[in-house]
Amino acid sequence: MQLVELIEKTVAGMGYELVDFEQAARGLLCVYIDFAPQVADQGFITVDDCEKVTHQLLHVLTVENASYERLEVSSPGLDRPLKKVADYGRFAGQEAVVKLRMPMPGAANRKSFQGVLHAPDGDKLKLEFEGNDGPAILEFTLADVDKARLVPKVDFRSRKA
Repeated sequence: MQLVELIEKTVAGMGYELVDFEQAARGLLCVYIDFAPQVADQGFITVDDCEKVTHQLLHVLTVENASYERLEVSSPGLDRPLKKVADYGRFAGQEAVVKLRMPMPGAANRKSFQGVLHAPDGDKLKLEFEGNDGPAILEFTLADVDKARLVPKVDFRSRKA
């Protein structure tokens, strides 16, 4: 079993979702977790969540004799990357930045778009953005995407109103 599959299985068994995984220099394993879609209404990943997953992964990686020096588990952050078609469905209605591998001929040869995600239609992904002539819909596939991230929504107003 590959390392990423082992980590994904362990994380999923704990009720979390593996968002991303990196093997960095000097044996550093970076694991980014979020709540599984069926429990997504629990809010944000906390330090306690990361600690639970870290302890479990340390045991699993030791038993499986995985080669690594350090393990880092964290949340994907407010600007969560969109890696799977399911992510686009889960976050439909939210604002995202999508950078494509190749320019889109129908959109003035642009590669970068910011707009609102629509629910996927099979493997077709959609993003509503503001074009030169008003609102437009970008249709693309996961294979067309270089990077995609949610646009963070931060409210700095005080709670006193």
